Amino acid sequence: MSSPASAPNYGELTRIYTRLYRYNHLSAIVGWDRNAMMPPGGSAARAAAEAELNALIHRTRTDPRLAGWLRTAEQENLDDIARANLREIRRDWRDANALPEALVEAKTLAGAKCEHAWRGQRQANDWKGFLENFREVLRLSREEAKLLADDTGLAPYDALMDRFEPGVRAADIDRIFGDVKTWLPDLIVKAQEKQRKEQVIAPKGPFPVAAQRALNIEVMTLLGFDFTAGRLDESTHPFSGGVPEDVRLTTRYNEGDFTRSLLGTIHETGHARYEQNLPRAWLGQPVGMARSYGVHESQSLSYEMQLARSRQFCGLIAPLLCKHFGEQPAFEPDNLYRLWTRVKPGYIRVDADEVTYPAHVILRYEIERALIEGAIEADDIPALWNENMQALLGLSTRDNYKDGCLQDVHWTEGAFGYFPSYTLGAMYAAQWFAAMRRRTPDLDARIAKGDLKPVFDWQSKHIWSQACLWDTPALVQRASGEALNPKHFQAHLQARYL
Repeated sequence: MSSPASAPNYGELTRIYTRLYRYNHLSAIVGWDRNAMMPPGGSAARAAAEAELNALIHRTRTDPRLAGWLRTAEQENLDDIARANLREIRRDWRDANALPEALVEAKTLAGAKCEHAWRGQRQANDWKGFLENFREVLRLSREEAKLLADDTGLAPYDALMDRFEPGVRAADIDRIFGDVKTWLPDLIVKAQEKQRKEQVIAPKGPFPVAAQRALNIEVMTLLGFDFTAGRLDESTHPFSGGVPEDVRLTTRYNEGDFTRSLLGTIHETGHARYEQNLPRAWLGQPVGMARSYGVHESQSLSYEMQLARSRQFCGLIAPLLCKHFGEQPAFEPDNLYRLWTRVKPGYIRVDADEVTYPAHVILRYEIERALIEGAIEADDIPALWNENMQALLGLSTRDNYKDGCLQDVHWTEGAFGYFPSYTLGAMYAAQWFAAMRRRTPDLDARIAKGDLKPVFDWQSKHIWSQACLWDTPALVQRASGEALNPKHFQAHLQARYL
């Protein structure tokens, strides 16, 4: 990047954004602690502290001096990396200035209160209690969407989604999801018919938490996680947080089923590897951040779906299962592969197989878009959820809020517009592996031998090292040689399941 001496206004901007990066570092660790370590009694004080910190961040992002520096920095002599950074700074500045500080603080408080109460309300199947807090989160989210829409000229839902997937619009998602709906139901039926002829041995527990954790640590090491710059903990909802220098992952354990924790940990490790390998020279600046949530999901799904559920990886992991849990017939590699590729419609998104998973995302996208646009109200969610679950997966969630509309954390904190990123990520991941196989025709044979270097090297060259240097369409084109092509995802599912 250009030095501040040759570009003084750009230099002022980089200093402000280094400061913001440090504030966000603190915010990320505080958020991790709230979800993983904080005792319940600290909830109110933590919410107030986070609201104060978010207000400070917002004041910094809306510093009146930024407008002038942005204007004059455009005329300065900047290299390509600095130009990309300036583009990302302008984008962040515009987003921040569309929202008043009072709204940012109120939404933080409402989201923290709703999320904390949700933890117990979900377990208690208490939709009525959840609604008391959620209505305020929705009200503030709609206000936020309107202000962003007024500033950008986008539709309200598009304005929210643009934060997670810059440049992607609801019209794009409608087209992509509309296509998926034409072939996914038939694929689900045919995959289940094929699998009925297969014999699958279920693992026999219990699987002690200590053994599961040890297994997770070993698999994270196999996948290249740097434990000098991160750690694994436990939370109600698995997530990846922190900053590139200090990545915090969480998982959850069930002594009757090690698979959920293991595959969840592998998923979060994919996120972590992206963060840990972002360009160190660009850290502290927007250009050094991950490109989008969909690209981020492509990294986690590259590990969890493309890699971990492959026949080759099952052969690698089988000895580790025997090492930590003792030998049993269920851990034979072919059986593991059959076990981890079972297609069975279920209630829980995070536990869904990769064939039915898009249906969960489509359901949430259609509901949250209607919520933000005011076509429905919060009270309408359970009935719509049940109706869509029955239409897409043949399951009823009537009066079952715990396994239905209360299962996700996203809406509790007002993260509307996020869900499409999950299926976009799956599509990107399939496209990445198609590109890897063109570059390395013997990729699967090398994975089977435990050589994951071709995967890591491709990710490093085409995704990790690029950070936000390019916009998403350019990144996808440069990485894979073509624009986003959902047919790679369809072809991957058909090859694996049919």
